[in-house]
Amino acid sequence: MAVFALGLVLETLGLYSIVGVLRIATQGLPSLWDSSLLIQNQHFDGVRVRVYQPKRPAARKRKGFVYLHGGAGTYGSIDAYERVLRHFAKETDSVVVAVGYQLGPENPYPNQYTECLKATVHFMKNAEDFGADPSRIIISGDSCGANFATRICQWLVDRTDLPKMHAQVLIYPALQGMDFYLPSYQQNRRVPIMWREFVIYFCCLYLKKDKSIINDVLESCHVPEDLKLKYSKWVNADLVPKEFKVRGYKPQDPALYKFKPQVYEQIKEILSETFSPLFAEDAVICKLPQTYISICEFDVVRDDGLLYKKRLEDNGVPVTLSHAKGGIHGVISLFGYGIFSLPSAEVIVTDVTKFVKSL
Repeated sequence: MAVFALGLVLETLGLYSIVGVLRIATQGLPSLWDSSLLIQNQHFDGVRVRVYQPKRPAARKRKGFVYLHGGAGTYGSIDAYERVLRHFAKETDSVVVAVGYQLGPENPYPNQYTECLKATVHFMKNAEDFGADPSRIIISGDSCGANFATRICQWLVDRTDLPKMHAQVLIYPALQGMDFYLPSYQQNRRVPIMWREFVIYFCCLYLKKDKSIINDVLESCHVPEDLKLKYSKWVNADLVPKEFKVRGYKPQDPALYKFKPQVYEQIKEILSETFSPLFAEDAVICKLPQTYISICEFDVVRDDGLLYKKRLEDNGVPVTLSHAKGGIHGVISLFGYGIFSLPSAEVIVTDVTKFVKSL
């Protein structure tokens, strides 16, 4: 939280940007050489990636594990996740491919998603070159990386020229840009590291939109009535399980909603399926592979994960849900940093490892 505060102060003074501060703070510390892994920096279809291959002999081709890091599309890096990526490669005995997509706003939306898609497709076509089984590829990510993974998995369902995705692993995914009054947004509006207002701030930054619309977006003024009616069947506080609404939840006052066409025109991309994959049609959702979803108790986007779980289950897709009690958004990037590695990060990483090993 202190990093966000420092960034906001420096940005207000015109000395430095909040994104610049966050990029420095999330670079991660150098890791020691690991004799059990072959680690290579490569380019897949022009996109920078890092490949982690276990050195020990394998009885058969290994699983492939594509990982897309979080950071609101504007910060974060492979280096920041180095420890958790090495852990997944060693403990799941998988070939891990981490995608180092170019960040916004310098690289305009949807380049981040597009680069992740290109790298994923390249790996699916060439998995055997890295000792991975193309029929056992898992796509994963956290936060906005989980958003990219979700949409990529949806895009792939009708690609007959590629192997089917084996599974998807979504760690505290952010999946919709319509309703910021869901219980988790209210309950955790002032919980580090992602305040409710910061979600819209970074959406505007990522999409290169004027930040003057933040309050209007928080009140759903960017959502046309017809789309609000259409998507409410999938994004609605009534669909969130009761046990997640006992703490500090109050339904939105309908009087606060007033559609503003000019706001919609400014940020209508936020309601597209590329940005909000929770809005994909049932005809797509029903074809998705088995899914693991991790949510954190004190996270504004917790309910996005719960709502997507319901959509998947309603369409017959097997889902494993992990609820990290006491967890906050972004916690997995601290895994492996000794006293800074929070218990909830250990829980998430352990649960993901168990799920991947079971496949």
